[in-house]
Amino acid sequence: MALASHETEIRVRYQETDGQRRVHHANFLTYFEIGRTEMLRSRGATYRQFEEAGLFLVVSEASCRYRAAAEYDDLLLVRTYVEKVGGASIEHGYEVIRDKTIIASGKTIVVCVDREGRVRRLPDWLLE
Repeated sequence: MALASHETEIRVRYQETDGQRRVHHANFLTYFEIGRTEMLRSRGATYRQFEEAGLFLVVSEASCRYRAAAEYDDLLLVRTYVEKVGGASIEHGYEVIRDKTIIASGKTIVVCVDREGRVRRLPDWLLE
């Protein structure tokens, strides 16, 4: 069961496609990142606040399962879920949806680190 969720709409831009006008597979990780940052923003915080506090959320693991292609100008819905929160990490799940059909799903784990790359606890203001 998800601890929190958020939805973000993305329109596929031409530069995100390959020679067949389909979204290049690597762009789904970008869509996941957009989902994470917009989820954070919807909760009243920004990634900039992390940086100003000397903290960074780095991806330590990522996976994506492709079920169908997305094409130029498709309107996609990215559902982002917080699946698990640890002392220094957050696991997110994702669904990329076109016309009520899940075309990709995935997972990332982000870890909180300081400017030197040392693992740090997630700030209290994020966990509230």
